Amino acid sequence: MRFVWASATHGGRTRKNNEDAFHPELDGRGNGPLLVAVADGMGGHSYGEVASRLAIEGAVGAEGTVRDRVLAANQTILSEVLGNPLKAGMGTTLTIAELWSDGEVTIGHVGDSRAYRLHLGRLHQITLDHTFVQAEVSAGRLTPEQARTHPARALLTRALGGDPVEVDVMSLKMEEGDRLLVCSDGLNSMITDDLIAEVLRSGVPSEAAWKLIEEANRAGGHDNISVVLVEAVPDESAD
Repeated sequence: MRFVWASATHGGRTRKNNEDAFHPELDGRGNGPLLVAVADGMGGHSYGEVASRLAIEGAVGAEGTVRDRVLAANQTILSEVLGNPLKAGMGTTLTIAELWSDGEVTIGHVGDSRAYRLHLGRLHQITLDHTFVQAEVSAGRLTPEQARTHPARALLTRALGGDPVEVDVMSLKMEEGDRLLVCSDGLNSMITDDLIAEVLRSGVPSEAAWKLIEEANRAGGHDNISVVLVEAVPDESAD
């Protein structure tokens, strides 16, 4: 099995700065292992764009499991704050996936960036948002529809930049034809999962990635939007 991937980002239609960071920044194809990640700097705090960049650098540069990589990303941020107290309070989400040529995928997740899998034409949300409204939905006090428009929908309950940090880790198996999407909440807060699935069902990864950006901006573009899209394709060397 091989992977074809594409990345896209846009500042949106209302924000002055793009506080998202992602990996890889260039489109490509190849066998695993492959790392993909999206970090969304906390816009209401200082240096959100710095925190997201440091998270990506720390995670990609680390060794070990995806949990180790997320913890390394957090330590990178904490070390930066230790050296420059003016940056205290900066934080970021991080969702990172490691894909192997046998289709095994492991995901590490903190915050409300998301990972989705498109399998047999159906979209599945893999990660669970670490937000106040998601906790209320899980407790049965809000419906998903109410959560989408709730005034506190952007309130995170977990993010990098604190100590200690709890990391969600999950695994799945990709099959040929599957697509894995990692995105900042600037995408799913603007468009529905049904529309995300519709876009993912068509076009090569680079076309689909930019189409997602376009649809989020068409819906209002109230936040930065970043996506990394990976498709599992047959291994050409096996022919």
